[in-house]
Amino acid sequence: MLLRPDKGGPVRAAITGVHGYLPDYVMTNDELSTMVDTNDAWIVERTGIRQRHILKGEGLGTSHMAIEAVRGLLEKTGTSPDEIDVLVCATITPDMIIPSTANLICSALGMRQIGSFDVQAACSGFVYGLDVASQYIETGRAKKAILVGGDKMSSILDFKDRTTCILFGDAAAAVLLEPNDSGRGVIDVELHSDGNGEKHIHQKAGGSRMPASHASVDQRLHYLYLNGPAVFRAATEHMSASVREVVARNDLTLEEIDWFVPHQANKRIIEAIADRVGIPHDKVMLTLQKYGNTTAATIPLCLWDYESRLKEGDKLVFAAFGGGYTWGSALVEWAYDGAAAAKKNVKRHALGSVPAE
Repeated sequence: MLLRPDKGGPVRAAITGVHGYLPDYVMTNDELSTMVDTNDAWIVERTGIRQRHILKGEGLGTSHMAIEAVRGLLEKTGTSPDEIDVLVCATITPDMIIPSTANLICSALGMRQIGSFDVQAACSGFVYGLDVASQYIETGRAKKAILVGGDKMSSILDFKDRTTCILFGDAAAAVLLEPNDSGRGVIDVELHSDGNGEKHIHQKAGGSRMPASHASVDQRLHYLYLNGPAVFRAATEHMSASVREVVARNDLTLEEIDWFVPHQANKRIIEAIADRVGIPHDKVMLTLQKYGNTTAATIPLCLWDYESRLKEGDKLVFAAFGGGYTWGSALVEWAYDGAAAAKKNVKRHALGSVPAE
């Protein structure tokens, strides 16, 4: 970490802007009930989700949403594409294996000859990506970095499987990271993984172990598999421990945390974690009722949704848990007046995408 030449303090990577993109099509629980054996009351009771956005259109992948999120971020922050030094994209639904989705984003927006790459850590992708992107800023290798989380989860969902198709939506959201020498920004990140979680969350076919074939398609092996009860237990346990750890090792108490920003997987998981660690529910960001689980996009979507409530100096804890397993937390001190930034006239896409005040 670089030190300030005047006071010897750390230069941190600060989030200086956030913007999101949601597809126009909104799929309600009632619509899902015409596809699988479920209903609105059953979904809301078990997950808290009421609707989700779905990307429709021939040839549209995750990059389409990520491009629009980054385009809005550049406009909102008054940043030129040629000012960006590195772009990191967190996703598990890349447009294709080669080139990376980050490459496609940069090409579409005129970011030429900069470092760009994808990070794959499932629902923990944004926290993992934050750790990577912030180090470019802290070491002085970049002055402006973009981290975008995006997933087109509808592309890997079996809409005949009610255990998975009710949970997920499509979206992307991006943040701008810049140096800050006032002490604000990304203070700490801790990451973990346990590959034994493979049996509980996986997409069995489509990789090098099981390439696509008639048999793999016929057996529906290209869809996401999720063992809900096992994942619930693991997510609750590991995210709770991670939150406690990142707060304690920075000599803070949970009472000093202004906002808890959890991955939006399931309302029951979020409430269980908050109760375990002692965070009041009114300090918990919650958006899954509108957007569902958008995987790598959930945490930045929360920041976008709640931006108008964020004040300079607010202390936030991000926490996520994803397939693999992967999990982690980040301690962040907010670096700008969110209310002023949220008023900037940048188009917000789709019904339900305007944050509730």
